[in-house]
Amino acid sequence: MVTGYHNSNYIVPLGWTLAVLLRTMPFRARVKCRTPLEAAEVAPRIWPSEGDLLEVVTRHLKEVPRCLLDFDDWSMHAYRAGRALTEVDEDELNTDELMVKLADFFARTVSVPESELPPRPEGWPEDGDSNGFLAWLVNFTEKRVHQANRRRFDALFESIGIRPNAMVEFQEKAPPLRDRPFCLLHTDVHRANIVVDRREIAVIDWELALYGDPLHDLATHLVRMDYDKEQHLRMRRLWTEAMVTAGRAELTAGIEADLPVYLDFEYAQSVFPDVMRAALSLPGGKPDDDDFAGAAEHICRALRRAADPLRLESVPDQAHAVEAVRSWHAEVHGREAAEPRPAM
Repeated sequence: MVTGYHNSNYIVPLGWTLAVLLRTMPFRARVKCRTPLEAAEVAPRIWPSEGDLLEVVTRHLKEVPRCLLDFDDWSMHAYRAGRALTEVDEDELNTDELMVKLADFFARTVSVPESELPPRPEGWPEDGDSNGFLAWLVNFTEKRVHQANRRRFDALFESIGIRPNAMVEFQEKAPPLRDRPFCLLHTDVHRANIVVDRREIAVIDWELALYGDPLHDLATHLVRMDYDKEQHLRMRRLWTEAMVTAGRAELTAGIEADLPVYLDFEYAQSVFPDVMRAALSLPGGKPDDDDFAGAAEHICRALRRAADPLRLESVPDQAHAVEAVRSWHAEVHGREAAEPRPAM
């Protein structure tokens, strides 16, 4: 079993009869059964059924595992052979080679026809309205992530310097974006979602896919891969070249001015789930000093990355963060023990 932030995944062998019914290989066949976790909402999902989206995606990106069965509380997916990039040594697939393959993946993803995608939610920004798209993302973060959890984490947020109106201020001060055509976005391309098999890759887990400005997809990738400066610049260049080669040069317009805005948003919005997950990672009983130190380290890293976008007055040091999370844990421990909450 592999558990992430959003699902538990079970890899199981597929019986011969069911393999035939599902039109997949009856010999050596395995499938991945996905069960959603009861977790707080920290990322938008505009398509309730990942299976409906994968029906479209797999027609155009053949390497992506298709959804075989999709129910309300679980789904069955074809199993993609290989290992997550987190488990692959650079001798097997070096970063330069990987980035070339990822740039090609992004170019093929934006080429998935809009007409085949499931309907977007009511009130979704009009195609090309990049400012409306960013405003939608900021509003989701503020209302569904920040404010929805503010009461529970208010003391911790205040102690580490996250103001109640931080995201509102971010939106007010964000520079205007250039309009760009919308397209399909994965929004969660990081090492755990990249499967490598004999130097080929497949990007899995499409439940957080969106339809919007492609620079948002590039920004989330750059942040979550944690590239160094040289790799960051190379990935930007490769992404741009791949879009031009694919005949989608219009998607690269304004990248120099607008990509930093999306990068700032990614750092800003990440601080809320990162801080909450760090706090909730503490054992429910009596955490030791190492537990608090580990949580504080994650909190400080998130705050350092968000300091400029959120205009934080200061970033607490390790000792301050330890005391903040220790105080929060002591305050809520009794209530949390008596009234369990979903994990994050």
